[in-house]
Amino acid sequence: MTLARRLPPAAALAALLLTAASAHADAVRTERNMSLELANQIAAHTVAACTAGGYAVTATVVDRAGTVRAVQRADNAGPHTLEASRLKAYTSASAKNATLAMMEGAQKNPAAANLVHIPGYLLLGGGVPVRVGTEVIGAVGVGGAPGGHLDEQCALAALAKVQDLLK
Repeated sequence: MTLARRLPPAAALAALLLTAASAHADAVRTERNMSLELANQIAAHTVAACTAGGYAVTATVVDRAGTVRAVQRADNAGPHTLEASRLKAYTSASAKNATLAMMEGAQKNPAAANLVHIPGYLLLGGGVPVRVGTEVIGAVGVGGAPGGHLDEQCALAALAKVQDLLK
């Protein structure tokens, strides 16, 4: 005998409504994302950190889906830095990982070497995820310093400046 036949009509209706409500609640998700104000702050702090180190860079900040939210290009930053920073940010947001760590992993692990073939991925240091707790809400990508590890340092310095906003 089914549950509906064993329950009084009002209880069966209530059980059916609770099941439908539960299924509906799972159909719609709430996600945190990158605001324009936060993206602009991260981009500005990133360029400032690299400029202080003597590097002319471009910083691109993307939201959780990898869509560009803010870009800042320092005076004298090369034209290639625009696309490099965007691709690093996209890669980091997509993989929810720092691109320097991904690059090192791909170099050490033959199974991960194929990551370089994913369209839009750039496995060079300088892409860093932006997190609220453990949730990735976007990423910052930096291009133009003489080494991906230096690009990453600028991004990390910028994220430290906005740390209080990431709660």
